[in-house]
Amino acid sequence: MRNTSEQFDAIAVQCADIFSKKARDYGTAWRILRPSSLTDQIFIKAHRIRSIELKGEAKINEGIVPEFIGIVNYSIMALIQLEKGFEDSEQLTLPLEEIEKLFHQYMANAKSLMMDKNHDYGEAWRQMRISSLNDIILMKLLRIKQIEDNNGQTTVSEGLDANYYDIINYAIFALIRFGVGS
Repeated sequence: MRNTSEQFDAIAVQCADIFSKKARDYGTAWRILRPSSLTDQIFIKAHRIRSIELKGEAKINEGIVPEFIGIVNYSIMALIQLEKGFEDSEQLTLPLEEIEKLFHQYMANAKSLMMDKNHDYGEAWRQMRISSLNDIILMKLLRIKQIEDNNGQTTVSEGLDANYYDIINYAIFALIRFGVGS
C-alpha cells in the first residue's frame, strides 16, 4: 500500500487531468460563476453522493468516485474565484495556463494542510466511514453558505478558504478509501 502522500499525489494527478481536459472542452466558462454558485455545485455533488448511499442505487450511470473528483475540482475553482474574483462578462480574461497553474498551487496548499492535520490526528480518517466523510463535506458546505449569507464575515470561525481546503481533503480521503490512487 502506498503512503498517504503518494496516494494524495496520484489522486491530484487524476483531478488535474480531468480539470484540464474539461477546460479544453469548455474553456473557462466557470469563471463567470460567483463563489456561492460554486458552493451550490459542490453541494449538488455531495447531496447526490448521500442520495445514492441512502437509496442504494443510482439511476444515472455515473458513480460516486467521479462526484468526489468533481467536489475536489469545484472546490479549487471556488478558491480561484475567491482570489481572482468572478468574471462578469463573457470575455474570460484568465488564460488556461494560468488557471492550471493556480489549480496546482491550491492542490499543493491542500496537501500541505492535509499533511499537517494528518500528523496531529494520526490519520483517524482511515477509520471513518465514507458516508461520514461526505456528511462532513455537507456540513462544511452549510457552514460556507452561512458565511456567504453573512457577506464573508465571521467572528471566531475559519473563513471560506479554510472550509474549501477541508472539503478538498475530505473528498480526497474518500477517494483514497475507495482505492483511487493506490
